[in-house]
Amino acid sequence: MSSRVAVVTDSTANLPAEDLARHGITVVPLSVVIGDRVLEEGREAGPGDVAAALQGRQQVTTSRPTPVAFAEAYAAAAAAGATEVVSLHLSAELSGTYEAAQLAAEEASVPVRVVDTRMIGLALGYCVLTAAEAVAGGATADQAGDLALARAKGTTGLFYVDTLEYLRRGGRIGAARALLGSALMVKPLLHLADGRIEPLEKVRTAGRAIARLEELAVAEAGEAPVDLAVHHLAAEDRAVALADRLRVRVPGLRRLHVAEVSAVIGAHVGPGLLAVVVSPR
Repeated sequence: MSSRVAVVTDSTANLPAEDLARHGITVVPLSVVIGDRVLEEGREAGPGDVAAALQGRQQVTTSRPTPVAFAEAYAAAAAAGATEVVSLHLSAELSGTYEAAQLAAEEASVPVRVVDTRMIGLALGYCVLTAAEAVAGGATADQAGDLALARAKGTTGLFYVDTLEYLRRGGRIGAARALLGSALMVKPLLHLADGRIEPLEKVRTAGRAIARLEELAVAEAGEAPVDLAVHHLAAEDRAVALADRLRVRVPGLRRLHVAEVSAVIGAHVGPGLLAVVVSPR
């Protein structure tokens, strides 16, 4: 560890293994529950497992890490020489992960700055990278946390889902809105709004919805330096095609990552998801 500030996040950040290794980032996993099996995200269950379970009409739920899991991560960081920890997590509006991290931080042997980024997926991941880069440059945990929050404030998450049913089941979007969308037979576009997943627009067909998703992403990106991510669940061809179009249309593009969402996120959005993260540098 080149810095005495350790960086911790959770598995929904979707960061590539090379980024985690380069910055020495610790990941605390959430869990997916498929039927009666509790599976650790990343090690025991991936997005493909969740997509197959949902398509097979199996019950799929998720669970946060325990405070003990965070306490162990913080203790390991301290044992490795860290004098501070910055711990950055998905929105507290969507998970109890932030609360579990806070509980562990209260008992940690070193100061821990716990950050609710109000983000998910690589919208969170890019905030984590901002914090890690700041730490590598000599920032304190508080400084790194503040920089991550500043990046989060400018980051946009846009989503297309084939159906709102999975979000309704998990309580991540209001049941009334889900029922309304189903009744109208629309293809919903959603976005992250103050840490919550909220409806943005309703479009009549999947093709039009994906085209609109692209237009919104291009408009959000503008011409300034920006990182993009295209997420999907069991929709790789559509994700790659969308990413290829964005490469051409976004002049300030610095980094673009295409990846399936984490298993936990996939459990709540369902197969067919396409999402674009727009994160100005």
